[in-house]
Amino acid sequence: MKGLQHSLARGPAALQPVMKKSFALKDFAIRTTGATGVGYGTASFGDFPDGNILFFGATAYLQFTKLDAGTTTTFDGDYSVGTTATADATLSTTDANIISSSALGAATAGLSPIARGTGSTLVMLDNTDGSLELNLNLIIDDAAISADDQDFTVDGVVTVLFSILNDD
Repeated sequence: MKGLQHSLARGPAALQPVMKKSFALKDFAIRTTGATGVGYGTASFGDFPDGNILFFGATAYLQFTKLDAGTTTTFDGDYSVGTTATADATLSTTDANIISSSALGAATAGLSPIARGTGSTLVMLDNTDGSLELNLNLIIDDAAISADDQDFTVDGVVTVLFSILNDD
């Protein structure tokens, strides 16, 4: 790629009409709580540039590995990506406004299948203060988890498509 396209791709994010950003996750750590009920946890893995973000869509292909004995080797659950961290055992509203709640599928020997997730709600996100984060939210089914502080690693990629429409 040469010329104007090359220059525009290297310029400030606010000047690019549409941006595609991929976040590679390798041995990314996430911890859940779940001694009673459904286990849940969250971890931040990235953010958007400052400005008014017009979010177009996203995809994720993620695989989860359990690390602790308080989670069964055949664990199952759901994940989402949102601009807020989940504070309970549900994945909704801003907990899942980037990638909606997506099923993991039952794990084998402590390793989930690769789980595809998508999100395509055209929405304006206010990141003029630069505080929006991308949060990976995870819930583990009640029957599969019996202790707090259960650690998992995540491998895969999350790709988002967005545009910046001004900043203050």
